[in-house]
Order: sequence, then C-alpha cells, then structure tokens
Amino acid sequence: MLGQLNAETTGVQSRLLLLAAAVLWSTAGAAMKLCQLSGGQIAGGRALVAALFLFLAVRGARARPSWPVLATGAAYAATGVCFAVANKLTTAANAIFIQSTAPLWVALLSPRLLGERASRAALWTIPVYAAGLGCFFLDELSPGQLLGNAVALGAGLAFALCTLGLRKLRAGSTGALVYGNLLAALVTAPLWLSGPAPAPMDLLALLYLGVFQLGLSYLCFARGVAHTPALEASLLVLLEPVLNPIWTFFIAGERPGPWAIGGGTVVLSATLWRTLAPLWSRRRPDVPVS
Repeated sequence: MLGQLNAETTGVQSRLLLLAAAVLWSTAGAAMKLCQLSGGQIAGGRALVAALFLFLAVRGARARPSWPVLATGAAYAATGVCFAVANKLTTAANAIFIQSTAPLWVALLSPRLLGERASRAALWTIPVYAAGLGCFFLDELSPGQLLGNAVALGAGLAFALCTLGLRKLRAGSTGALVYGNLLAALVTAPLWLSGPAPAPMDLLALLYLGVFQLGLSYLCFARGVAHTPALEASLLVLLEPVLNPIWTFFIAGERPGPWAIGGGTVVLSATLWRTLAPLWSRRRPDVPVS
C-alpha cells in the first residue's frame, strides 16, 4: 500500500513539473515585449543561452550523443523554428491553436513508438481541452493563410515527436535539449545581424528567456515526462496558451475577452483534474475474505 501511495505521489510531482514547464513557457510573450531585438535575434540568442545553461547545470548533458538523442534534439529545434515561421505566415492565435494539436499526434504515435496506449480517461480529455482552447481563441482565429497554418501543424507534429523522444530517452533527455538548442541557434544565426544592437535590458531579457523560459522549463518538462505518459504530458502543458495572455495583461494591460475567460476556465479545470488523477484513481486495498 505504501509503495502504491509513493508511486501516486511521484505521479503528482511529475505532473507538477510539467505544469511548471508550462508556466515558464507562458512567460515568453511578456518577456519578449521587454526586448527590442528582432524575432530572429531573440530565437537564436535564447537558444544559445539555454544550451550553455543546460550544458553547465546538468552533468548528463555533456555525455556523447547517440542517434536517438540527436533525433530528439532535431525535433526540439524543428518545434521552435516551425512555430516562429508560422507566426510570420498566419495569426498568432492560429499558430498557437494549431500547434496545440500535438496531443492528437502523441495519441496516434505513442502506441507504435513507445508501446503506450492512452487510458480512456485521457482520450476523453482531448475534446474537453479542444473545446476550451476553441473558446479561448474564438475571437482571434481566422480562415485562410494556408501555408502558415500548415507550418503550425508541422510545429505540433514536431513537438509531439520531441515529447515522445524525451519520454523514451528519460535519463539522456538533457543532451537532446542541448543539441536541439544548438541546432536552433545555428539555423537562426543568419538573422542575428538583421536587427538592432542589443541594449542592457535586451541582454537581461535574453538571459531570462534562455535560462528560465527555455532552459529550465524544458528541463522540468523532460523530468516530468519521464514519469508521465506522453499523452498526459502533452495535455497538461496546454496550460501554456491560457497563461500567456495573463502575463501580457499584467505587463501590457491587454484584457482577455469573455470567450477567452470561459475557455481558459475549462482548460484550467481539465488540467487540475488530470494533475490530481493519480490520487483520485487510487485503488482501495483488497479486503481479505474470512
């Protein structure tokens, strides 16, 4: 009984790590508003800082990479690059909403790549999240812009592959994050000189984005997904797009509309339910028959 309780507590702790990752990811918009550098400069700068932070902070990140580590790193880099490109080719709301299809890809691929079959409860949660996010972005989603929407879909697939790769690597996942960030920095390197010269505030913003919003967040995500089914992990981090406008509201005073508040409430409720699921689903001990 005690062993089962410890396992369930570990499950909750892992989910809390995933939520911590989502919270850190969600600060990107607010932090970038404080930075006057171009999008390419920010993407490359924070990736380089994140790679250096992870390399110095985690001993396992310095191990010689294997092919699965490099493949997961490539999926990680593709997620960031595709999302950045999608934001240029379609609306920000479209990019975020379409990238949030990642749990569908995870549900389709995890049985083949990880041997994990999603629980019925997790599968039923997908339409709840979809409805919540749909309401959240109802006022901002727009038709058309096919190419940008397709690239955003690619970002969702890449994030799903990254999630599956980190889940499979577990102990070796930090190396994938280092090489993924280095690859992202290399891809965006031609854009580094295309913007303004950085001011001290810009450098501080890049330091925060690299260490906390990218490096520490993905470290939390990697540790959390190591002990959480891939589909559960990809659903829990959908908290990110709900929190993003909250930070923007405090920084820039942009107030979300009623549909956004309603949709955000649905997503928050579903996230709370899935976070505490290991405790709520605890089985009663068998009663011995006299």
